[in-house]
Amino acid sequence: MNSNHRKTLEAIFARPTSPSIVFTDIESLIMALGGSVTQREGSRVKMVLRGEQWRCHRPHPGKEAKRYQVEEVRELLQYLGIRP
Repeated sequence: MNSNHRKTLEAIFARPTSPSIVFTDIESLIMALGGSVTQREGSRVKMVLRGEQWRCHRPHPGKEAKRYQVEEVRELLQYLGIRP
């Protein structure tokens, strides 16, 4: 995990929830942690990390993840015991 991944992880766990985390940074973090990102139909994406799945839509027209998406990723990472 490089410094950009660490910054993304810290931003995901920051309170209040940040509305400015770029969605592709979240995807990159998941892959750096050993997970996979699969493009589905349209803007749908499936991320798998340690056997746990998270399905969502890529944000559009913007590139920043929605607050609820950041909170869902935070819950997933906490469940898996991953913290900054």
